[in-house]
Amino acid sequence: MRTRYAKEFRDRAVRLLAESRGNYASETKALQGVAKDPGVAAESLRRWQAKADTAGTAGPEGSGELRRLRRENAQLRRANGIPSSASAFFASRPDPTRR
Repeated sequence: MRTRYAKEFRDRAVRLLAESRGNYASETKALQGVAKDPGVAAESLRRWQAKADTAGTAGPEGSGELRRLRRENAQLRRANGIPSSASAFFASRPDPTRR
């Protein structure tokens, strides 16, 4: 049986998902957690989110900007990891000038 939800209801659920993403460890956990509140299936909420992303109505932060910021964050984390791993590498090697 197919249940139709009002557009306002779907928009509110998608907006709630966009606002709550930071509280969850992954996108899947966010979908599952947010879908429980209004009583819809996580898959339905995921489809509504995908439709809102393509339409450009994903919420206050556009999905494109959010994606860009996440990509930039991952790049900066990798860049920060290089000096710490390099220092650990050089610290573990014995100094050839000392005996």
